[in-house]
Amino acid sequence: MIEAQGTRAEQILRTVFGYESFRGEQADIVDHMGAGGDALVLMPTGGGKSLCYQIPALLREGVGVVVSPLIALMQDQVAALKQNGVRAAFLNSSLSAEAAREVESRLMAGELDLLYVAPERLLLPRTLERLASIRLALFAIDEAHCVSQWGHDFRPEYIRLSTLHERFPEIPRIALTATADEETRREIIERLGLDRARVFVSGFDRPNIRYRISEETGDARVRLLDFIREEHAGEAGIVYCLSRKRVEAVAEWLCAKGLNALPYHAGLPTEQRQVHQSRFLREEGVIMVATIAFGMGIDKPDVRFVAHLNLPRSLEAYYQETGRAGRDGQPADAWMSYGLQDVITLRQMQAGSEADEARKRLERHKLDAMLGLCELTGCRREALLRYFGDVLEAPCGNCDNCLAPPETWDATVAAQKALSCVHRTGQRFGVTHVVDVLLGRSDSRVQALGHDRLSTYGIGTELDVSGWRGLFRQLIARGLLTVDLQGHGSLLLTEASRPVLRGESRLYLRVQRPVVKRQPRARRVEAGGFDGVGDERLWAALRQLRQRLAESQGVPAYVIFHDATLREMVEARPDTLVRLGELGGVGARKLEAYGNDFLDVIRAHAADEERPPASAGESLALFRAGMTASAIAEHRNLSLSTVYAHLAEAVARGEIEVSEAVGLDAVSVGRIREAIQAHGSDRMKPVYEALDGRYDYGVLRCVRADMTSIKRD
Repeated sequence: MIEAQGTRAEQILRTVFGYESFRGEQADIVDHMGAGGDALVLMPTGGGKSLCYQIPALLREGVGVVVSPLIALMQDQVAALKQNGVRAAFLNSSLSAEAAREVESRLMAGELDLLYVAPERLLLPRTLERLASIRLALFAIDEAHCVSQWGHDFRPEYIRLSTLHERFPEIPRIALTATADEETRREIIERLGLDRARVFVSGFDRPNIRYRISEETGDARVRLLDFIREEHAGEAGIVYCLSRKRVEAVAEWLCAKGLNALPYHAGLPTEQRQVHQSRFLREEGVIMVATIAFGMGIDKPDVRFVAHLNLPRSLEAYYQETGRAGRDGQPADAWMSYGLQDVITLRQMQAGSEADEARKRLERHKLDAMLGLCELTGCRREALLRYFGDVLEAPCGNCDNCLAPPETWDATVAAQKALSCVHRTGQRFGVTHVVDVLLGRSDSRVQALGHDRLSTYGIGTELDVSGWRGLFRQLIARGLLTVDLQGHGSLLLTEASRPVLRGESRLYLRVQRPVVKRQPRARRVEAGGFDGVGDERLWAALRQLRQRLAESQGVPAYVIFHDATLREMVEARPDTLVRLGELGGVGARKLEAYGNDFLDVIRAHAADEERPPASAGESLALFRAGMTASAIAEHRNLSLSTVYAHLAEAVARGEIEVSEAVGLDAVSVGRIREAIQAHGSDRMKPVYEALDGRYDYGVLRCVRADMTSIKRD
């Protein structure tokens, strides 16, 4: 029974969603849910959480009900499912009364496979009564961390979702989130009644994201602009700011610099927020400048960067916000600039909140952990994953600290001067005044307070203002100083400062440095990074077609096909519907709806490349003259795939040896032959994946041509 279910699940994965195989724990989760079990799933953003309930809902009888907190997320998910031929709908406040009645009518008639619903709508007595009268496949609770009062995104209505367990005890439930530490996991299980649920933790690593954090030096906006222009020109991104005022100022400034930037915060009119969000989802290269009010549930796969111009409140918030970049698995950046004022502002906000002392203590702990990530000198990814109970076996090699290890210096004497000055001034003043005293500035306030007569006056000339502010920030991050949040940001000594003051221990801190430029990546997405000009042209043509189709249907472009699928089209150059259907993300419904349109573009592009003097004969002649396939492609301004197609024809006719054509030794060619024999010669996608993508599709087709030639002889 389980084996049969697994076979059905794999068939749905292929024919509906267009993927050859499950990733990670997806298969186990689908089997468990399909058999009626409860589950708590922790899986990184972009890891494929949605399939973990969508496929079981299609396997089981009845409708799968998905609880989702945001309208935008529901709309995107439903639009994508419809593209795949799945009967899906949503119920939320964006629908007119007539449209809502139509959805309810389809629900009661058994005409839906999946229904997305907001928690408030789900918990209405009328909704619960209707659900009780029909066949239910499962309940899926997305963004389940919203149930936790200790988490970073608490939604009060989520607590009431325990009603589902009480009212529908026989219906399997799955709770899913990308962000939950141990405490949050326990609360999810307790509040949702998931005591018997199987917990699946797929790890939190997002290896495609590069983490970069730098100190605020007064020019954060300029550095952000340089970062976007140099590394993400024309690409989609999100810029997070702490205040609404700064959101609007930064968005206006970026627009004045020629970028397509939009503001988003809770103080804007609802209609304006919806327009801006829609533009971000549907247009290319839009940058959203936002407070934390924006982002949860955003399903846009091609966000290439997330930038923070202020310190996030916690590592959970930082992880979730940065996780909105690179959902398609392609390289992305998490960029942040922060300063001492961020620390003070956030701690003042914590102190001024109406939360009880236990909550405030937890928030202080979370902010300290966030600061620790910023100030550490080792691998940032290791520290981030460790916080969530995940382990990285070795430094990642893809964060700023790994790519350019920070220098450290013996800051013991400077720290003693700073701590002594805080003590001498009575622990009643903030950083600015203490720095003035250390630098020996004789302004009226210093003189009026008599601080120009202190023993610490003027003893700190070895550092400038920026250096001292950076030192104080690190002393606060290390816990040697704290901030009096009830006063006006006065600095206070802690017990941890005593060993340093007394000279009993030495203190080594990171050297402040300029932002490190991103090291070259193996491949850029939007900017191309293909083998030749021909590939770039085909890439652009496929994207234009996708955009036209999306606009005609009023859906985001990525709902038609993800960038990853278009990239496979460029690399594989499918020339039939069968071969197009081999590519990832091309299910049966999309193949039927769009296959011929995309094949027309690919064929037209191939025809352009084949015009004289672009013929297979010329490629073969150049090859016989000693040029490699890549050299021929460059010489003739063709794609590498096209040249390999020419060589494959020659191999099939027996005019050249396959080992010569592909430039590989006998062992490598033998490995490819074994993979083709194991997975069949009709579908190159499984062969490509079985060989971990080490060989170009053209190389695989050359070997296949040789095998076909052998059979014919």
